Amino acid sequence: MTADRLIAGRYRLAERIGTGAMGVVWRATDERLQRVVAVKQLLLAPGLTREQAQDAKQRAMREGRIAARLHHPHAITVFDVAEEDGQPWLVMEYMPAPSLAAEIAGGRTLPPHQVADIGAQAAAALAAAHAAGIMHRDVKPANLLVGNGTVKITDFGISRAVGDVTVTATGFLAGTPAYLAPEVARGEDPSPASDVFALGATLYAAVEGAPPFGEGDNPLAVLHAVARGEIPPPRRAGPLAPVLMRLLAADPVARPSMPEAARALADVAAGRTPALAAAPAATRVMPTPGADSTAVFGSGSAAAGSSGVGWSGAGARPAPAPGSGPRRGPVAHSGPVSAAPGTAPAPARPAEAGGARRPTLLLVAIAAVAVLALAGLLLATRDRDGADDTAAPPVATPSAAPNPAPGGGAPQPEPPAPSTTTTTTATTTTTTPPTTTTTTPPADAASFARTYYGMLPGDIAGAWSQLTPAYQAQTGGFGAYSRFWSSIRSVRVDAVTPTGPDTATVALTYTTADGTVTSENRWIRVSTDDGRTRIAGSGL
Repeated sequence: MTADRLIAGRYRLAERIGTGAMGVVWRATDERLQRVVAVKQLLLAPGLTREQAQDAKQRAMREGRIAARLHHPHAITVFDVAEEDGQPWLVMEYMPAPSLAAEIAGGRTLPPHQVADIGAQAAAALAAAHAAGIMHRDVKPANLLVGNGTVKITDFGISRAVGDVTVTATGFLAGTPAYLAPEVARGEDPSPASDVFALGATLYAAVEGAPPFGEGDNPLAVLHAVARGEIPPPRRAGPLAPVLMRLLAADPVARPSMPEAARALADVAAGRTPALAAAPAATRVMPTPGADSTAVFGSGSAAAGSSGVGWSGAGARPAPAPGSGPRRGPVAHSGPVSAAPGTAPAPARPAEAGGARRPTLLLVAIAAVAVLALAGLLLATRDRDGADDTAAPPVATPSAAPNPAPGGGAPQPEPPAPSTTTTTTATTTTTTPPTTTTTTPPADAASFARTYYGMLPGDIAGAWSQLTPAYQAQTGGFGAYSRFWSSIRSVRVDAVTPTGPDTATVALTYTTADGTVTSENRWIRVSTDDGRTRIAGSGL
């Protein structure tokens, strides 16, 4: 293959910029749009029959089209999938930056806070991919491009397209297994948790100077070590160490989800304690007797290395509620999603058993106070009305408790008393129209979407404030958000289609600073949980 060759009648090769087990990457020019692109020739595994090669080529084309659905400021965009001389080619966004592998070559290391920032940006892109039903399958330093503080992950689905890093029927092993998850090394199907582990292994290598299982000359020996899942604790990771060990948990269920990982890594990068937000009291699952009530990382009760325990609270992996937005593929494991342990709990220690009774005692105390308050109210009413005619009906009955007014703590007006005429000179009764308790109406996602995109790209800070804190963390932080929107000249809302009480699909057209025009359909979900309408989720 030589430079100046025209691929698919459109892409002119300029120079080779990368070579790996799965392909060769060229810098090229898209002669139709007059822009620089990266073109990757995918290399199929050797020893394939004609039928196997044809199947691998079709799989590569299909995976390339799937990857093209992902648009994220920290992911290299796939523009096109082409075929030349019977070989599949991917046309991608060109980023003139070295890979993380080049930055840490020769055993070099990076500071923990810098590694955490790299990980937070990559995790944000991977979280968006998982939400869209896309797994990466080959997260490693060579697939993270790092330049001027911006990180972009590339090669989504390419390992699946040309053959995962496992031993083939011919005994060929492509690439390095050093960043595989143990379950994948044992031949199990990968899941989003496998990407979480691979990201952890990548960050481990960046801060420690070598991947957790080493990187010897014998790939089969490394594969065997990966399958065992025994990882030496990091020595140079500092505040990043607890997060790394959670990402690298041998049990996939014990690992955080990718959005949880993004938030924890962002915490470390910002100098905060790497912990996930606690669950709201109304939704937090009570710990069972014998379960530890605290966790170093995350709001669930699972500790590193434990099994069968789900995540609770803000970092949970719940099944989607009705109307919570379209489901675009798997976003979590197929295992339990509640905080109930998968194994029988250990016998409770006395202190724990007593702690488990405290919520019940608290509820009893609250009920007693409520009864006393109601009795006092009745006595006060009785004393106040003692001078009135005893035939006058009471204003309120014990069975009619006041309802809270919408948005405040003041009680609603009481229903009017029966229309019995009572002659009295001490009081004047005014009939109040009956009222009904109202609730805050669901957010209008469609109109909010138009308002939100109407702020961009002119008011980036204002638009940023329209995202919930949890979703802000998924985007990789304000810096990444600002860099993305600063590269956009204009965005147009072509159509908005409501899909539920708090969700809508938005058809968007972007014009970048260099004049490139792209379109996408994006779903958004809004939330009014804290009294403000903000975007709580979005995806393709």
